[in-house]
Amino acid sequence: MDPFMEHDCTFEEGRTPSGNFGNLNVYEIPESEVPGVCVTLHRDCGLPIKTITAMDTGAAVHRFRILYVFGVPRQNRFIVLSADTRDNGTFPSITPSIHEASVYERKIMTFFGLRPEHHPHPRRTVLHENWPENLFPLRRDVPWNTRPGNASVPYRFNEVEGEGIYEIPVGPVHAGIIEPGHFRFSAGGEEIIMLEPRLGYTHKGTEKLFEVPAAGDEIGEKVRLSERVSGDTSYSHSLAFCQAVESLADLELPGRAAYLRVIYSELERLANHIGDIGALMTDAGFGFGGSSGSRLREVVMQWNNRLTSSRFLRGVNTPGGVTRDMTPGLEASFLKFLGDLRLDFSEVIEVAEGRSSLLNRLRGTGVLDRQIAQDHGVVGVAAKASGIRSDARVDYPYAAYGRLNPEIATEQDGDVYARFTIRVKEVYSSIDLISRALRDMPGGDIQHGKAIKLKKNYYAAGITEGWRGNIVYFVATDQNGKISRVDICDPSFLNWTVLGYAARGNVVPDFPLINKSFNLSYSGNDL
Repeated sequence: MDPFMEHDCTFEEGRTPSGNFGNLNVYEIPESEVPGVCVTLHRDCGLPIKTITAMDTGAAVHRFRILYVFGVPRQNRFIVLSADTRDNGTFPSITPSIHEASVYERKIMTFFGLRPEHHPHPRRTVLHENWPENLFPLRRDVPWNTRPGNASVPYRFNEVEGEGIYEIPVGPVHAGIIEPGHFRFSAGGEEIIMLEPRLGYTHKGTEKLFEVPAAGDEIGEKVRLSERVSGDTSYSHSLAFCQAVESLADLELPGRAAYLRVIYSELERLANHIGDIGALMTDAGFGFGGSSGSRLREVVMQWNNRLTSSRFLRGVNTPGGVTRDMTPGLEASFLKFLGDLRLDFSEVIEVAEGRSSLLNRLRGTGVLDRQIAQDHGVVGVAAKASGIRSDARVDYPYAAYGRLNPEIATEQDGDVYARFTIRVKEVYSSIDLISRALRDMPGGDIQHGKAIKLKKNYYAAGITEGWRGNIVYFVATDQNGKISRVDICDPSFLNWTVLGYAARGNVVPDFPLINKSFNLSYSGNDL
């Protein structure tokens, strides 16, 4: 049964959308009604929030607009609430009723300077101490190519007081080749009492750069920009953006391209999950598993390069299709590789599952409670490991996923072992999906071939299931049909908010293992 229909949801009865934008139904509502309507959609109708964002309309009055995007699973459409802000630059916070809205509202406050009234913790996010306090980069009157002046905005970490409590600062520079992030531990002995991540060190103004006109191939440049939001998820990010552009330009996807998109998406998932599985075993002191994960990941990356000339599958997506086809005669050797990979991977996992020293480190460590995961809107591996069945490939089918019907794995314990197990199950599922897509893939074109002309004053959304979870792009055009706003929600943006909960009560030496079990993107969060 459709989850939307399981609830007694009458929101759309008697309401006329102010705009129908493909699979987006937009309803303009007074700002005073926002909290009540959002609660109706989220709690009564059971609709998940996919993003909350803002736009600078440039108007003399009601210059800013807040957009609340709710997904309707199984119907592959979205309900968007649109509310203009008050003249004093405030908007009503829905965080007191829907906790996961907190990070979205803080982002709007940070980048647009709009204040969420009654937000319980209205603290600036992403931008650092050296960013001026009253400079809001996503406003239209802030130039993208002007360096802001120096600043020193104080940042105070949350503190735990009591006898025997001490703080451990870790980062932002770490002992490996990883992205920068600062972690402040409050510990009693070796037990973690509180953990506060401090991010933003890789902020690069990505959403602002999407607004910059390009001299040549503007859409192509923006596709390349989307590939660089989070390097290990280049393909899924560019695919979400391309899907939004396809809605904006009424581009239909050729059948062969739909299956190729599944193959490339699952190759990206394979490489990253296998790498993570190996890294988890390394952090748990199981060297054989770690080296095996690195070896198998490298084999997948070599096949990525063989198929697309890019180890990270860059330059493959384009609005209306893909740029790389399966080389004639390569299917047989590719299918053989998948069979060999499954056998090799199975043998590694069989050895790992027989090692009590490994399993003792993984089980019961870093537990994420299901209710906390739900309250924070957690997605992807972390959500599935806590018993939440959510996956854009099924909830909002794209490419050829609607014809392939992937199985969605879940676990209930929410610990490191559960997240490890979800990855193992998804590796097997990805191998099966790629094999089926290869066998079922039709012939024909791989690109639409139609000139790209975007609709004017239009909204579109693109959603994919990256290997970490839902990736959402909300794109708007102006009166000239040019892209005027791109809002990006990487799964790490939501999942970083629960790392401290998973770490609490564990010992400090287990934190690297817990952190790796989430393996969140710093760059995808910082944008």
